[in-house]
Amino acid sequence: MKYEYRTSGTCSRSIYIDVEDGIVKDVEFYGGCNGNLKGIAALVKGMKVEDVIEKVKGIKCGMKGTSCPDQLACALEDIMAE
Repeated sequence: MKYEYRTSGTCSRSIYIDVEDGIVKDVEFYGGCNGNLKGIAALVKGMKVEDVIEKVKGIKCGMKGTSCPDQLACALEDIMAE
């Protein structure tokens, strides 16, 4: 199932995520650091949602209280709560 998540506190504006049977099938970030976010998306593709959350939750970007990877974890937590 495809989801859209509006990010908060990051350069990226939103994340589009495709999750099927607890596995991340695809991730697309809009806005933000293009190359880095494509890299993150490629690395998490095929991973269990729980494993992605465990690896990226709490990562901060500079002095911000969050980051694009942290926002991905927030989005995946929301998806799992549904």
